[in-house]
Amino acid sequence: MLRDYSTISPSARALLLMKGITDIPYAREAAELMMRPEPYEPDYDNKDARLWARILHFEARYFSINEMLEDIDAHNILELSSGFSFRGLEMTTVKNHLHYIDTDLPNIIESKKEIIEDLVDDVRKHSKLELLPLNVLDDHQFSKVVKHFEKGPIAIVNEGLLMYLETKEKEKLCEIIHHILRKRGGYWITADIYFKKDLSKTLKRKDALGEFTEAHRIDEKKFDDEQTARYFFDRMGFVIDKVNEIDYKELSAYPYFVENLTPDQVEEFRKIGKIRETWRLKVK
Repeated sequence: MLRDYSTISPSARALLLMKGITDIPYAREAAELMMRPEPYEPDYDNKDARLWARILHFEARYFSINEMLEDIDAHNILELSSGFSFRGLEMTTVKNHLHYIDTDLPNIIESKKEIIEDLVDDVRKHSKLELLPLNVLDDHQFSKVVKHFEKGPIAIVNEGLLMYLETKEKEKLCEIIHHILRKRGGYWITADIYFKKDLSKTLKRKDALGEFTEAHRIDEKKFDDEQTARYFFDRMGFVIDKVNEIDYKELSAYPYFVENLTPDQVEEFRKIGKIRETWRLKVK
């Protein structure tokens, strides 16, 4: 029987449908499931460079976390607020001796479990994938989830979380993660080091995702600049272990982005500069 995924929020659907155009593992298959019974037909002929810039942005954000995980040999990975990203499924189908816990709010986790069942893939024999509900600001619930891991260091990862949090909420999350990493060891990899920029001419579009961004005042909750972000995490007891430098030219959306840029847009993007970074943090 075909499942009905129509109840998934418009913003989550819009993000997944964009990711389905890229090489992000399982994004295309999940987008096809979410669109049923209508066909999922990505428009590779779209000439809107702003759309391709946005797609490239999300593709880079996803793979930047993967690159940060590659050189720390993590066996316990906890992903926060993962939405309809399938990194846990991707990694446990190719790696042995990996315990991956994928978390988000309960309604998202339930929908995601159904999608993963429909994707029909098995984890490796000695690996384990769990999908658990988690409010990241609930320290008791957070600790219960962490206890699912065996002894050893933990890699905590997230993309698309910090920009939804007010400063006090960011501080609360930092305190929880700091406490866990101090006890267990490991790293926090966050792709959410966003800087305040005027993106009205480059990335903003009038669609479900744009409306969601405005409704949640995401631009207001970004860090003022890189120096402000560094000071914040230093104050919360973290040091930067590594800053990711991803090669955009290696990403699948890059040729479509470059091909559709106008000369004016080239100058606009150059003026804006870097809008986001991925940092690997550890406790001081």
